[in-house]
Amino acid sequence: MKKLFYNILTIAVVMFITPSCEDVLDQQAVDTYNEQAVFSDINLVNAYLGKCYDRMGGNTDAGILGAREDLLASGTDQTLCIHRPSNYVMLKGTMSPDQLGFFNNIGYGGYLRWNDLYANIQNVNKILDQIDNVPLKEGQEAMKNRIKGEAYFIRAYDYSSLLMVYGGAILQDKAFVLGEDFLTIKRSSIKETLDFILKDIDSAIATLPATIDQGRANRAAAAALKSRVLLFCASKLTNGGWAEQAGNPLVSFPAGSQTALLQQARDAAKDIMDGKYGNFALVGSTADPVSPLSPADVQKYADTYFSIFNQKSGWNTETIWGIQFPLTGGNVNNANLWYGPNGYHNWGNNNPTEPMVRSYEMADGSKFQWDKYDPGNMEVRTATDAQLAADPLRNPYNGREPRFYASILYDGAPWQQRPSDAAGLEPENKVQTSYFFAKTGDTTPYKSGLDTRQGLIESWNGTKNGYYIRKLLDPATAGQYFRNTNTWVEFRYAEILMNYAEACIELGGADLQKGIDAMNMVRNRAGLPDRVTTDQAQAREYVRHERNIEFFAEGHRFYDMRRWMICEEVITDVYGMRIEHYDDGYHVWKYNKADKADARSFTDKKFYWVPISRDEMKKAPQLQQNPGYN
Repeated sequence: MKKLFYNILTIAVVMFITPSCEDVLDQQAVDTYNEQAVFSDINLVNAYLGKCYDRMGGNTDAGILGAREDLLASGTDQTLCIHRPSNYVMLKGTMSPDQLGFFNNIGYGGYLRWNDLYANIQNVNKILDQIDNVPLKEGQEAMKNRIKGEAYFIRAYDYSSLLMVYGGAILQDKAFVLGEDFLTIKRSSIKETLDFILKDIDSAIATLPATIDQGRANRAAAAALKSRVLLFCASKLTNGGWAEQAGNPLVSFPAGSQTALLQQARDAAKDIMDGKYGNFALVGSTADPVSPLSPADVQKYADTYFSIFNQKSGWNTETIWGIQFPLTGGNVNNANLWYGPNGYHNWGNNNPTEPMVRSYEMADGSKFQWDKYDPGNMEVRTATDAQLAADPLRNPYNGREPRFYASILYDGAPWQQRPSDAAGLEPENKVQTSYFFAKTGDTTPYKSGLDTRQGLIESWNGTKNGYYIRKLLDPATAGQYFRNTNTWVEFRYAEILMNYAEACIELGGADLQKGIDAMNMVRNRAGLPDRVTTDQAQAREYVRHERNIEFFAEGHRFYDMRRWMICEEVITDVYGMRIEHYDDGYHVWKYNKADKADARSFTDKKFYWVPISRDEMKKAPQLQQNPGYN
């Protein structure tokens, strides 16, 4: 356990000091500050707090929160990490205290690591322990109180991450000191952990201002965290989801808790909706759209949705809190390089899966039906030029809902100008994940699309399943040369509406329609018509579908599929989509079951919780392991 608490006071907190002539040799080095020096100046404490922001979510070296090369979404049915798929051990049936993969990987984007979460909690505890003793100058009292509120928020966020990944946590509201006996500490129950988090959130809300420098957490961010963690705790997973965990206080609440937790989750979201912590609203219109949508209408809705994730300076009305990436700062976002198509010299990581692509509705709100033209054939679609001219919807990527075009780069999707070494190879600047043949019946293509694994540029970084992410990219950034400056949006108003919707639908009765109304606001903003039902089971299906689409690639799905306990249903092998175009006007879209891009299975309910690593258990054998792990 001694390794558990990493101290960032040993990391540089760089300040620019101008020494006087007579004491130049007596100056402290400006690249490091000891603990005594940091807590002698509120400005140094503020800089120290900034490093705590950088380490939120349990990561010290691979990005801030969700902005990383390997997305948390690739630990779900939404996307495939092409470079390190075996790291997602919960999808491989290999997760154990000795094999944590993504949750113990140093570099490459892994995060939510037990050690790093506690390291940052230790750092925050140092601030809360000592900030009231920091000498202040006139006018610095407000800064001190703000720092204290931000520290409560960061600690609540990291403990929420521990709860939602590991269950009951080691609760510590004071910094550990050298020589302390760590062998006496124990994990608290999941209920005690939630109570601790809610207390910190309430302290943050009471201390933080309504408005603050953008990028710093305000009281609305703390309220949004409260909404998120309460909804997780109100789930099937944490309320006796299966026999082996029922009654285990580390991962399950006392029997009979679920209704009260749902009510708390509903009310926490409603407080934000009522403007208690500031005024937030969805970007775009929430009026029920007029059907049918024209292509221009679809594009307008798509652009509105996409704009949420392409903000670079001032945030819009939907953003509650996020992480900024100015080129002059230390935080790095290489989204275009990490996820962009390989035919642009990018790394092509985190490819959307075919089931995810098929989940997007049609523009009129009807369900997409792959076998519409050949009932029962769920693998192959074909069309001639003449058939496409008569019915463009034979192309599976035509006529889809606006969020599809904002989120997915598919074969034929317009994208950036190609790099100079691709000049003449693909003049239309459209994504090419297809193969080209001279005539129907040919078996060997005369050209492989630039964005395939047989393309002429960065072939080894090509998609394995036929798609790339668009949602988190910036069309104005050439990832080959430049870093991204668009914001990672951690909390947004759409999540609050969807949290409220789900809690209301699960409560049922008089709350059911309130939940459907909130969900329909999110749908309407996306250009889709209202859902109408009085059946709770149908409403539950609707809200779960909506979360999958609305929050694609943002990381929510990792928590959603676990708390709903649907992993056994949705985790399946990933296969490639092979697209063929023939010069004589014939086209084929084939979900190629002979091309297994990734073998996946969710084989045991114990994988709903991540275990504590073997190394940590050896250091503190008194800690109780999660159910099912030895």
